Amino acid sequence: MKVLVAVKRVLDYNVKARVKADKSGIELANVKMSMNPFDEIAIEEALRIKEAGKAEEVIAVSIGPSQSQETIRTALAMGADRGILIETDDEVQPLAVAKLLKHVAEKEEPGLLIVGKQAIDDDANQTGQMYSAITGWPQATFASKVEFEGDGLKVTREVDSGLESIQVAMPAVITTDLRLNEPRYAKLPNIMKAKKKPLEVIALADTGVSIETGLKTVEVNEPEEREAGIIVKSVDELVDRLRNEAKVI
Repeated sequence: MKVLVAVKRVLDYNVKARVKADKSGIELANVKMSMNPFDEIAIEEALRIKEAGKAEEVIAVSIGPSQSQETIRTALAMGADRGILIETDDEVQPLAVAKLLKHVAEKEEPGLLIVGKQAIDDDANQTGQMYSAITGWPQATFASKVEFEGDGLKVTREVDSGLESIQVAMPAVITTDLRLNEPRYAKLPNIMKAKKKPLEVIALADTGVSIETGLKTVEVNEPEEREAGIIVKSVDELVDRLRNEAKVI
């Protein structure tokens, strides 16, 4: 069985995001970029599945500019076997990503697609669900534990009320939650080996998939700064301020 894993190049989570002067988006020039943290968890889970003897190959797929090859190389250094980049400089919305992943899956015929539950740049949380809708594959979202049972999977999901366990047949799509695993670090020898692993680059035009969308980013703004807090000297003063200034009691 092949396991397909989607990985996205995003602004590093340690970097403070800055809005462009024209408010058209986030400034990405000359800033550190890295793999989406939820996708690191997805790669780690795929590698554990392979190490358990349940899969023969892990394929990392990314959609974006040529620099996304660096993100794929990170996945290869972690242990993925090969990578595929669908190259485009255009903005790609979740539905288009799902369609492009479907295009790759039709060629590779994986038994499992694993994606992060969301990307930290847009927090859309849509790709896995949309992929399930357009392919008919069963979906197990917000996975915190994945177990093989017979010809299918038992997936423990994080829901508002606690944990929910479901069974899905394969092929299936899984979206990973934070508590699914702890991603491994890529060791130096593996980073060197990753440079020689196969990485196929496909032009978006060669896929025949349209990425046109009805969505358009109108404006991006930084959140309003919070006012400084106030230190009160007594409980009575606190209650008075809550009653008369904040008007919450």
